[in-house]
Amino acid sequence: MKTSSFEVTGGRTLHGQITPKGAKNEALQVICAPLLTTEKVTISNIPDIADVRSQIELLQGLGVKIERLATGTYSFQADEVDLSFFENKDFIGRARRIRGSVMLMGALLGRFRKAILPQPGGDKIGRRRLDTHFLGLQKLGADFQYDAENRMYFIEARKLQGTYILMDEISVTGTANILLAAVLAEGTTTIYNAACEPYVQQLCKLLNRMGASISGIGSNLLTITGVSSLKGADHACLPDMIEVGSFIGLAAMTQSDITIKGAGVGDLGNTLHVFERMGVSLNTDGDDIHIPAQSEYEIQSFIDGSIMTIYDAPWPGFTPDLMSIILVMATQAKGSVLIHQKMFESRLFFVDKLIDMGAQIILCDPHRATVIGLNRRFQLRGIEMTSPDIRAGVALLIAALSAKGKSTINNIHQIDRGYERIDERLNALGAEIKRV
Repeated sequence: MKTSSFEVTGGRTLHGQITPKGAKNEALQVICAPLLTTEKVTISNIPDIADVRSQIELLQGLGVKIERLATGTYSFQADEVDLSFFENKDFIGRARRIRGSVMLMGALLGRFRKAILPQPGGDKIGRRRLDTHFLGLQKLGADFQYDAENRMYFIEARKLQGTYILMDEISVTGTANILLAAVLAEGTTTIYNAACEPYVQQLCKLLNRMGASISGIGSNLLTITGVSSLKGADHACLPDMIEVGSFIGLAAMTQSDITIKGAGVGDLGNTLHVFERMGVSLNTDGDDIHIPAQSEYEIQSFIDGSIMTIYDAPWPGFTPDLMSIILVMATQAKGSVLIHQKMFESRLFFVDKLIDMGAQIILCDPHRATVIGLNRRFQLRGIEMTSPDIRAGVALLIAALSAKGKSTINNIHQIDRGYERIDERLNALGAEIKRV
């Protein structure tokens, strides 16, 4: 794989408008739904990022006819699927590289009653077990085997039968996989403790437009009445809430005046509230968010005066994908905050880079870090660092843009996996990011 780096000149104030791309986590799910029908499915607002491109290549390898109709808009038609692609070394290599490949499993099992998948890759952010996926699919009637030596999953079913499923954890991709398998199962499936993130809601809405019967959308109790076949449909991905949060954090850190256009405000949950608790001024106008330039932002405390704690939780809680942004933002805030990353145990290990830049952070344990805000008394300094995962990579980019001097960020393919042309888009606002 060709490696690239960002050379970032910090200390610049940005200004202007930026539009978030389509949601990565949604796109990886909804582009698997066309496997459930022979008819054409058209999906728009698909982000042009590495993980999504890899997922599209996997679908093409399976024989799905894919046509690019416009920027971010594709049609998918799975009328001639080639399941022998499972045995192809190219498939195995590609599927290992991205976490999103796991989403093929539910759709292939649902329609063809068979799926083979290598253990998928993705971010190194701690254990991300797939037990929830397989336990749910087994309850629908599938047989599961794991080849530990080759790290391959095999799943097959003579028929899928609707049943009651109590999820052992609130898993977004686990819920999506069970949904994709259950829509063509016989009878009624009930999923309790289901994830209810906007990504899952969007998948449900697409499946219903394709002819599925799913009720309870937006809640943690989904009821799916199986149908015999599905048809084509049109769908548009939501704006990426992680990009929205990243741009808010960027504006605060760099004292910039930025307007986020078409931010999908109605689907952001408590995201804006958490940034307001961090002291960021926000003005919403319809679907746009304006962040005015602030010389300082002060972290609120709880009513009894105790230190603010920001923690992640399944939706409608605060998304874990924005915890890295909150943490880096806190380094230049007025006041202190306890960052509690509950859902992944390795996501805070990038703080050593921020400490090297001059941030005051105490890493309490793999899940908790206390950040003592500098209130801009001491500007972060540019250093050379490496991006460990998508979200930490962008947090480090934001830190570099606010820092004094030049920074080099290596391993930026991690950032490219989740953010489309982020360097070009931020340079248009006045940043100085050079891809080398």
